[in-house]
Amino acid sequence: MTRCLFTSLSIAVAITFSSHPIFGQAPGAAKKMELDSPLLQPWTGPHGGVPPWNLVRSEEFVTAFDAAISESNAEIKAITDNKDEPNFENTIVAMERAGRTLSRLEAIFFVYTSNLNVGPIPDIEKVIVPKLSEYEDSVYQNKELFARISAVYESPAMKNGSFDLAQRRLVDDTYKTFLRKGAKLDRSDKAKLSQMNTRLARLFTDFSQNVLADENGYVTWIKDKSELAGLPDSVVAAMSNAAQDRNNKDGDWAITNTRSSMDPFLTYSSNRPLREKVWRNYYSRGDNGDKYDNNKIIAEILKIRAARAKLLGYETHAHWRMEPTMAKKPEAAMDLMMKVWPKALARVREEVADMQAIADEEGAKLKIEPWDYRYYAEKVRKAKYDLDFNEVKPYLQLDKLREAMMWAATQLYGLHFKQLSGIPVFHPDVTVWEVTDADGKHVGLWYLDPYAREGKRSGAWMTDYRAQENMGKPITTIVSNNSNFIKGADGEAVLISWDDAVTLFHEFGHALHGLLSKVNYRSQSGTSVARDYVEFPSQINEHWLETPEILNQFAVHHKTGEPIPQELLDKIKKASTFNQGFDTVEYLASALIDMKLHLAGSDDIDPDAFERETLAAMDMPSELPMRHRTPHFMHIFSGDSYSAGYYSYLWADALTADAAERFVEAGSFYDKDVAKSLHDNVMSIGDTIDPAEGFRRFRGRDVDTSALLRKRGFPVD
Repeated sequence: MTRCLFTSLSIAVAITFSSHPIFGQAPGAAKKMELDSPLLQPWTGPHGGVPPWNLVRSEEFVTAFDAAISESNAEIKAITDNKDEPNFENTIVAMERAGRTLSRLEAIFFVYTSNLNVGPIPDIEKVIVPKLSEYEDSVYQNKELFARISAVYESPAMKNGSFDLAQRRLVDDTYKTFLRKGAKLDRSDKAKLSQMNTRLARLFTDFSQNVLADENGYVTWIKDKSELAGLPDSVVAAMSNAAQDRNNKDGDWAITNTRSSMDPFLTYSSNRPLREKVWRNYYSRGDNGDKYDNNKIIAEILKIRAARAKLLGYETHAHWRMEPTMAKKPEAAMDLMMKVWPKALARVREEVADMQAIADEEGAKLKIEPWDYRYYAEKVRKAKYDLDFNEVKPYLQLDKLREAMMWAATQLYGLHFKQLSGIPVFHPDVTVWEVTDADGKHVGLWYLDPYAREGKRSGAWMTDYRAQENMGKPITTIVSNNSNFIKGADGEAVLISWDDAVTLFHEFGHALHGLLSKVNYRSQSGTSVARDYVEFPSQINEHWLETPEILNQFAVHHKTGEPIPQELLDKIKKASTFNQGFDTVEYLASALIDMKLHLAGSDDIDPDAFERETLAAMDMPSELPMRHRTPHFMHIFSGDSYSAGYYSYLWADALTADAAERFVEAGSFYDKDVAKSLHDNVMSIGDTIDPAEGFRRFRGRDVDTSALLRKRGFPVD
């Protein structure tokens, strides 16, 4: 039987660096741990090996990282010490092969920081993340290594066609990434850059842990059953289970401080004061003026990012971050966002007017506030379209929707999924599936971790534990999807909302992007593509949820097994563009704040004031908030990857809307020829070609952004 790691990790353990066993060990003991630790060994087991979750001991993480970094440094030194003339094989491919132990270790550790961040893990994270930042800088600033990369970049083989397209792109990307990371700075500036990056790494960790603390710390408890008025049975059951998970310490029902718990409560609860309390708890994460307040951290992050961009020769952090994207420059992203923004604002005004009219008709004597928006929007939906998503939810079973995603992947790409037993997992909630192709050949493994728990960050995400590659020896991928659904009672189906079902399909699209990868080099594998392109495969996968083939087979009532009535399907289709003002403005406000913050330069910024004043200047409606307020905006302040890049979802949705229309033009979302083209030109090729070219090959032309407006029901100029 696989040992459950979560039981021991969930015990609250207060540690200090001087007293915890991972610090202050005798050198001999540390060396023995390095040699013996399963964290440092190649993965064993089926399908090229699997993560040894059953053997992980968290007290070994720090020492294991020291050993893995030391090994990676030795592998880099072997490349730079090579006396042969630099070429693709002995430099670029050698870099692709280096750092395997470190990559495996990171895959395990960052599952702990995102899915199991309890006990000693937060303190361990504060030690390890700066180490990784320092290691990364040591590689990018390695003068001898960059000289070899430059030699390959400038070699005749790059110009005379000796390299194939993927090889040329890999060399070009490697060279330019080193430039962007400071390879040409002098010694003094490299030292400054390293100090900045190390400090940012610490700040990112502090920011993330503060948000997690507020998500765990602000639970709204209900003791009186009368306060459940308006809530459907499925939501009440989820709140009851959430309370049981917390030992019912303050009430019989609990609303946790996560979107998956907050959203349905605000949609259905008729208790307005309680709606306001839940809303304020959620949207004030990281902004409560206590030890977990993130405003000072944000201000410092912004200042360092601006200074770093200047040091690297860029006008702003936004210009530095966007150079390798499809958009290339902030102006291009801003142009697309501002094309949509006024249309979305106009739609919000219409939506608010409709909601206010219903509130007035009911004699509510209120002005619509942010904690009212979801509640009255649901009333408008019912009045306008006779659609109550309470009627839909009994047909949306998590397990059946998982089957639906797999079924669609079989129809489109020939993939098949088989649940495995006996594979180590990091928590009993996790299931593992083998994925094979149409010929029965092993493609990869898919791990699913669907449920919320203490220490798990909110939201939904995909990650890979191992990337697909084929440098002489095929290596298959291991990918995972992670969500925060609330468990039902024992033996009861887990019912989810329509929005959560869309998110489920979205994240599975990322997993498919990894599973379908057929490239040679791991740096180009799967989702390793431009930030504003990576959301395209996931967003296009959302469209299969609403196809009749899926809904008629898999949207079945959790008690009767009856399929969802056609009348209800017709209402869903008719209301497909409902509330797009809210959805678009909520998202775009965050994307615009992100971009404007990172275009603001190096002046001191008060995050709360900047957010408030910028939203006012943008004519942000008072009736709704931005989707991610600055103090808990994990996308942009828990790391660099999405900073000045939250626009990517809109950019990718422009591609998605246009791509979806090709399936519509073909007459079916299951058209074999269109699906094959999507596979061949998007899903399987990773970063081996320019993404714009990949889209062009699929669509037969460049993207038509007016499709985005049509998708959201906005007027097309």
